[in-house]
Amino acid sequence: MYGLIFLFKYRSGEAPSAAVDESASGNGVFFASQVIANACATQAILSILMNCPPAVDLGDELSNMKEFTRDFDADLRGLAISNSETIRRAHNSFARPEPIVQDGRSAAGGDEDLFHFVAYVPVNGILYELDGLRRGPIAHGPCDEREWTSAACPVIQARVEKYAGSEIRFNLMALVKNKTDALEEKIAACEARRARCVSAMDASASPGDGDGTMDVDGEPPIPVGREALEAELARLAGEAAELEGARDREKERVARWRDENIRRKFNYIPFIFNFLKVLAEKKKLEPLIDKARGG
Repeated sequence: MYGLIFLFKYRSGEAPSAAVDESASGNGVFFASQVIANACATQAILSILMNCPPAVDLGDELSNMKEFTRDFDADLRGLAISNSETIRRAHNSFARPEPIVQDGRSAAGGDEDLFHFVAYVPVNGILYELDGLRRGPIAHGPCDEREWTSAACPVIQARVEKYAGSEIRFNLMALVKNKTDALEEKIAACEARRARCVSAMDASASPGDGDGTMDVDGEPPIPVGREALEAELARLAGEAAELEGARDREKERVARWRDENIRRKFNYIPFIFNFLKVLAEKKKLEPLIDKARGG
């Protein structure tokens, strides 16, 4: 898990839950101010991605931007993000279609609730809250890099409790490794262990001592004896089949999600208008309306 994204009702003038860490940049924290309205979700995702470990491949666009803005302040980084055509295109690709635009419509009415996204990420042993509307990163104290969510939970819980039961609309999301890639890695590890077991059977020898200690690669030792090896191969076969099924289901889910997102963004209003127009010209619209009314 690379980071958490917390969605909550925005209250103007609310004081931060902790002090801004002025030394965060020196600790390797990437922080950018939000300079575009209604972009806090994209800003929160970028806040996590730009602070991911070096082993995470960000792609050319984000990698180049991170390097280019290395010595920029938060405002200039925010401007750089707003001027990225790739980021703008990705952000707008999830915008809801506006088939009918009302002149003079404001972004939000006076009584309309506004919601905001912030990110929580661990950087060099410190838990940071990254909110593009603040002056800088907010440090919430030290955390374990592997179990950092245990430090984030009470921070988020305390923020929820500030609303004292007057608000229940919250959402907590996590930015994680691609599930298909993670399952592929587990399948590869399973296949590698299977190959070691087969090799041990062919050699009629065991490289492990069978006492339950760990091998140098961090895995349990290969079992000793042909019967134990056959049992391990059977277990690995079942595990591989289960992982492959999970991988295939994940691919299907992603494909469905992609199709749903395409349909969600498509503007059907022109088609509907023309369809109704054709039905009216062919004298079929009124009978269909009467039938729908039960007439």
